[in-house]
Amino acid sequence: MTTVAVASPDAVVVSDLAVVGSGVAGLSAALRARGRRVSVLSKARFAEGGSSVLAQGGIAVAVGPDDSPERHARDTLDAGCGLCDNEVVRRVTAEGPRRLAEVIALGLSFDRHVDGRLELGQEAAHTRRRVVHAAGDATGIELVRALAAEIHGCERVTVFDQTLALQLVCDDDRVVGVLAVDRDGSVVLHVAAAVVLATGGIGGVYRNSTNPPAATGDGLAMAALAGAQLAGLEFVQFHPTALDVGFSPMPLLTEALRGEGAVLVDERGSRFMTEVHPLAELAPRDVVARAIWRLHQAGRRTYLDARGLGPRVADRFPTVVELCRRHGFDPRHDPLPIAPAAHFHMGGVIVDSAGRTSLEGLWACGEVSQTGLHGANRLASNSLLEALVCGSQIGELLARTPLAVPSERQARRAASRSSVSLAGRPWLGDADPVVAQRVRDLMWDRVGVERSEAGLRRALEELGELAGEVPGRGELANMMVVARLVAHAARVRTESRGAHYRVDVPWPDRHWCRQLLFERTQLLKPKPVATAV
Repeated sequence: MTTVAVASPDAVVVSDLAVVGSGVAGLSAALRARGRRVSVLSKARFAEGGSSVLAQGGIAVAVGPDDSPERHARDTLDAGCGLCDNEVVRRVTAEGPRRLAEVIALGLSFDRHVDGRLELGQEAAHTRRRVVHAAGDATGIELVRALAAEIHGCERVTVFDQTLALQLVCDDDRVVGVLAVDRDGSVVLHVAAAVVLATGGIGGVYRNSTNPPAATGDGLAMAALAGAQLAGLEFVQFHPTALDVGFSPMPLLTEALRGEGAVLVDERGSRFMTEVHPLAELAPRDVVARAIWRLHQAGRRTYLDARGLGPRVADRFPTVVELCRRHGFDPRHDPLPIAPAAHFHMGGVIVDSAGRTSLEGLWACGEVSQTGLHGANRLASNSLLEALVCGSQIGELLARTPLAVPSERQARRAASRSSVSLAGRPWLGDADPVVAQRVRDLMWDRVGVERSEAGLRRALEELGELAGEVPGRGELANMMVVARLVAHAARVRTESRGAHYRVDVPWPDRHWCRQLLFERTQLLKPKPVATAV
C-alpha cells in the first residue's frame, strides 16, 4: 500500500470552482458559472464516458399544447410515492421549458415534425406525451456533445481528463478542495472556493446494470466520509427492459419503445402486464421490473416485442437497433430477451434549493444529489431534466456569489491532516476483480429488485467481512462504502415503497412516509426526518 502525503502532491491547481464529473449536470454547472475559472475533473474520457451519454429516452418537459408544468409536477409526485419535495418538484418542472430553450440555442437539434413542432414521446407514468428527444434515441450523447462543444470553446474552463477524485479536502467544516489522481498516477490537489459534485450514480455496484462499470458512487462515498448529510439511499431504480445478453453493462432498451406501442410478452408470446397493472406496459418502472423479476424467479423468460412498430422502429430508435444488431437481434423481426437492471439512484447527498450540501463549500447536482425531485421512484426522463435545471442553477448562483478562493497554503495545511492510502493504483480495473465481483453479486442477489430482512442482514455481514480486504481509497473502496450504506438503509426501512420492495413487508407504512437521514457520526445509524409533501 502507498500512502500519499497530500501536503506534497505532484501538482496543485487553484480555481474558483472544481466540478467533479463531466455529464450533463457537471457541464451545465461549468458553463453557467460565467466569469469563473472552472476545473472539470472527468473520470472517463471527456464527453465519452458516464451515464449521461447512454441516456436514450429524452428530457421530460411540459411544452405540449395539452400539457403544463403543473400536470408534469402531479405525475412526478404520483411516481414518487409520497417522498418527493413538493416545492422542488414544482420548481424543476416549471423551469424545464426555459432550460430546454437554452440548449436549443446552443445548437442542439431535437427531433421535430415536418411542420417544425417538437416530437413528444410517451413514457411510463406520464399522463401526457412530453419527452423531447434527439437523433431518435440518442438524446443523452447529443446533449453531452452540445455542452462539451461549448466547454471546448470556453477559455475559463480547464478539463482534466481521466482524473479520479479521491477525497474531499476539508478545513474544519468547510470544503476547500479535492484530491485527485490521473491515469499516470500523479496526485493533484485541486483548490477551489466551491467544489461541485456531479459524479453520477451507483449502478456499477450491481452485477446487472445499465450504467458503466465506473459508476461506483465516488461522489456519494467522498461526501459521506467528509460528513455531508445523505438521504434516500435505499431507493435504487431497476429499469425493467435491459437487453438480457449475459453481461453488464446491459444494453438499455428505452422505455420510449413501450410508449410507442412495443409490448412485453413471455416465452409463449403472451402479454403479462395486462394482468398486473391497469397501465400494462406503461405502469411505473418498479411495478414492471418486479413483474419481470418474478417471472424469471419462476424459471420463465420475458421479451420486449417491438415488431408491431414496423419499419419505423429503425427511424425512431436507431441506437436500439444498432445495439440489438451487435448482439444478433433485429427488433423489426425478433422478440428481444429482457431482464431488469440497476439503472438510477434516487438517493444521494442532500442539497437545498440552491444545490448546497450540509458542508460549506460543497455543492451537488445530478444523480449524486438528493434534491427531493424523485422521492421513492423517479418518473421516466426526469433525470436529464434535473441535471440541466439543477446544474445550471448552481452555475448561475456561483457566477454571481462572491467567492473567497482558499490559499494554496491553507489547502495544503488542511490536506496534510490526513494522508490518503492508495493500494497501488486506485482505478477499479487495477483493483482486486474477485472482491469487486463479490460486492456486485451480493448487491444484486440480496439488495436488488426484491429484498428481505434475512437477505439484507446477510449482505451486511458479508460486506463487513469484505471491507477488510479493501485497503486505501479508490473506486473499489467507494463501492464498499456505497454498498454498505444502501444495504443498511434498505434494512432499516421496514416497508415497501416505490423502488424499495421488501417481500417480508410488501406494503407501505404511514410511519415511513419520510426520508432516512445519514450523517458521518452515524453512517450506519440513520434517523427518520420529515419530508415536505
